[in-house]
Amino acid sequence: MAATFDDVADTYDAVEVEFFGPIAAGLVAELDPQPGERALDVGCGRGAALFPLVEAVGPAGRVTGIDLSPAMVELTAADIAAAGIGDIASVAVGDAQHPDVPAGSVDVLASSLVLFFVPDPSATVRAWRAPLVDGGRLGIATFGPYNEEWVEVDRVFSPYLPAAMADPRTRVGGPFATDEGMERLVADAGFRDVRTVTWTLSVRFRDADHWEAWTWSTGQRRMWEAVPLEERDAVRAQAADRLEVCRDEEGRIGFEQGVRYTLATR
Repeated sequence: MAATFDDVADTYDAVEVEFFGPIAAGLVAELDPQPGERALDVGCGRGAALFPLVEAVGPAGRVTGIDLSPAMVELTAADIAAAGIGDIASVAVGDAQHPDVPAGSVDVLASSLVLFFVPDPSATVRAWRAPLVDGGRLGIATFGPYNEEWVEVDRVFSPYLPAAMADPRTRVGGPFATDEGMERLVADAGFRDVRTVTWTLSVRFRDADHWEAWTWSTGQRRMWEAVPLEERDAVRAQAADRLEVCRDEEGRIGFEQGVRYTLATR
């Protein structure tokens, strides 16, 4: 997983598609960080949640980001330095399953589109209790449902993927399938005041090439890499045919992505 995100670090969330940024910003808005608070961004990537957290906590606050990918951390650290906010924010290589953060050291813990990648989500959420102060807030962003037409697009990869490599958006079982499942997962980890907020993000691409560039710049890169080189042109052609069904009234290709925020208190 670290290698995959090292490979996409240069282009992650940088191919003119509004996706990770709005989802993470929405999570931060729901957590409502206050000036002076301390925040932890688990799986910070290129800073989609980290930078909104910095803006919210202000110069009296502190934001720490951890990510499994050294390349993501290196590039985000450079962005922090370029923005002149090194006195507020820092990033380090770290495992979402075992955050190496002092107990009771943060007021807010945010994790956007990360939890479905870990082998044991229940144990991971339990581990997220320790860094939080009593009364600290937890916010987790995961995927909700999206258009059936787009499900057909993603299915072009299905013949090539082992079950463990499925796109997180296509998972139909376990806690990620429903609001109630995620709420139960978090409550069972010892959190209280568990609640769900949902919304829908409109995702749009200029054409099939733009869609493909986006998939290569995200965790979906693993799906392309699972397709043998000699079969990729055929997969592209299948995808292009299915993408045509997903054009909107303005001629753009796209889908409506459900987003789930699971929020709770330690």
